[in-house]
Amino acid sequence: MKVLVINSGSSSLKYQLIDMDTEGVIAKGTCERIGIQGSNLKHKANGKEFVFEQAMPTHNEAVALVLNALTATDSGVIKSMDEIDAVGHRAVASGEVFKKTTLVTDETIEKMEELCDLAPLHNPAAIIGVKACRAAMPKTPMAFVFDTSFHFTMPDYAYMYAINYEDYEKYKIRRYGFHGTSHKFVSQEAAKYLGKKPEELKIITCHLGNGSSITAVNGGKSVDTSMGFTPLAGVPMGTRSGDIDCAAAEYLAKKEGWTISEAMTYLNKKCGVAGISGVSSDFRDLTAATANGNMRAKLALDMFAYACKKYVGAYAAAMNGVDCIVFTAGVGENTPCTREAICENMQYLGLEIDKEKNNEKNNGAIRDITGKNSKVKVLIIPTNEELVIARETVELL
Repeated sequence: MKVLVINSGSSSLKYQLIDMDTEGVIAKGTCERIGIQGSNLKHKANGKEFVFEQAMPTHNEAVALVLNALTATDSGVIKSMDEIDAVGHRAVASGEVFKKTTLVTDETIEKMEELCDLAPLHNPAAIIGVKACRAAMPKTPMAFVFDTSFHFTMPDYAYMYAINYEDYEKYKIRRYGFHGTSHKFVSQEAAKYLGKKPEELKIITCHLGNGSSITAVNGGKSVDTSMGFTPLAGVPMGTRSGDIDCAAAEYLAKKEGWTISEAMTYLNKKCGVAGISGVSSDFRDLTAATANGNMRAKLALDMFAYACKKYVGAYAAAMNGVDCIVFTAGVGENTPCTREAICENMQYLGLEIDKEKNNEKNNGAIRDITGKNSKVKVLIIPTNEELVIARETVELL
């Protein structure tokens, strides 16, 4: 069975064609700068990389270019769209309307359009991608796979905000959490690596990148997570502020004469480690700047690690212990100094890392950086959200 996974962003579209009999990737690629001058498709197949520079005013043109690359003489891996058995579409926000992977129909698309306010950059792009794929493959079954699905196992006392309960009932304002496919994948991979069932473990998964979230996974289920109603909450991120006193945001907006929308743009796009450092949202740049004596870059890294440490401690308390901590995503997999800073001074948890193993180069495989005397396993696990989307699509169908 061949499943095409589509991940539509605001100005990009990532995809993988996966053979589900072996779970091997047949082809993958990324359409970049959709709706922007200089758009292109980078397509990997048959051991080669192909670059197609072509105007993509909308996601419709992007999907058409992807499907053409998959079937073209040079870059193609299938003869026609009929060889694609199903399509799985990543969707960021579901509200409380969808709590699990859902079949794409006219009705579910309409409901998704009503949820665009929850993820204005991502949900509209996902819907455009869905419609474009349906136009090209009208008989192929498709599924929405939600970032939020994994977190619907949180208990009410963890996902509720202390607002008027009637407002929760009317507007469904609550903690939803995100990066669910990543947290699910790495927690399951950790259990496999440790030779145990997920139900037997208490795991804290740290998805650290330009967007970061930390999740408490108890018995294979998400019981708490750092992101909230939107992906703005939690630890400081590339350009997002993370947790902040709402009154401080209002105070700043009044001082600057901003609308609520302008204040939200500020918190989402001009804050985080980029705002603190004044250098970059890229942790590689921050690490280099810190090595050169830039104190604001150091402060940004320190704040990020400290916030992550607090969540790890809080989730260990919430679960009455922790068996394993997992680092994943761009920063989690590739920034040794950040992992070390998060894990240091955790003797009360019995946590210790092997600094030499922690500093080894990323080889794309699971790495065990647990210290010799540590009671808690510490793993680095490359995430694979596309594979989870494909698996859930197959399971639904």
